[in-house]
Amino acid sequence: MNSKSQAGNAFSFSWWHETVIGVLLLVVLLVAGWLVPGFLKPHSQLLLSRHLWEFAILALGMTLVILTGGIDLSVGSTMGLSAVVFGCVQTSTGSLVAASLSCLATGLCCGAVNGGLISQLRLHPLIVTLATFAAYRGIAEGWSQGNSYSRFGTNFSSLARGSWFGVPLPGVIFCVMAIGFAVFLSNTPNGRFLKAIGHNERAAKFSGIAVERIRFWLYATSGLLAGLASLIYVARFDTAKADVGKGFELDVITAVVLGGTSISGGRGNILGTLLGLLLIHETRLFVSRYWRSDELQWIVIGSLLILAVLAYQLIARKPRS
Repeated sequence: MNSKSQAGNAFSFSWWHETVIGVLLLVVLLVAGWLVPGFLKPHSQLLLSRHLWEFAILALGMTLVILTGGIDLSVGSTMGLSAVVFGCVQTSTGSLVAASLSCLATGLCCGAVNGGLISQLRLHPLIVTLATFAAYRGIAEGWSQGNSYSRFGTNFSSLARGSWFGVPLPGVIFCVMAIGFAVFLSNTPNGRFLKAIGHNERAAKFSGIAVERIRFWLYATSGLLAGLASLIYVARFDTAKADVGKGFELDVITAVVLGGTSISGGRGNILGTLLGLLLIHETRLFVSRYWRSDELQWIVIGSLLILAVLAYQLIARKPRS
């Protein structure tokens, strides 16, 4: 094997995709720093990052789900239902601890329902989560009757507005979780099983991997993370209502796929998802501050997604020797 071939093998295609996303992110940052004074200052970036953390937490669970060839369209609706449960429990009991635990438990239960229908009844993830996308939001709307809950106190708000050595507390929570998820994927048998399931589910079953059990817990985990994201969102805005998380699922799926996780499963990692999140976040901030256009944000992000996937496909088709 010649040196060219060895270099090509060492630098795998997944890393090529992350390189493409990293270059796009660098270009966006350089252009934004040139056109928008103060955009790249650490203080500005930390201040603007407050919009990122709920999406980032959801993206961790979504990465694992999509890695196995699944999809979870219900994460935004799960956030809405979890927020309503939080508001109801806090209003009736006056206990933020009970309300917070109820919020997380609701997210876990919603995810478990998805996981049970998909793993035990063998229903397609797209159909199941599309159904629960509508059902969970409908339950939240019906339960709250369009009302909102607020005034939870400054102690609770510090969950989203507090900081640790200048870094927003939700960012610290996300970083710890991201490291844990990355270690799980790369250094544990169960983490490697996820890619095996995504590559070939039937072969994974014949190899003795408990595919259905793993799939159940993946969706339950995705729901639990939606509950946590809901908790942070409610703390940030000091308001719990049924429309919390509306439209979040599209942003999250876009970030995960943009980061290199294959929509058909079998390929992806946490680093790629992080780069995808940052690219979408920084692009959105730059467009909104320079052109002040919400519509243009989606056009630019959609173009970046197509460009990133196209660049990866062109690289993947090149011979490695």
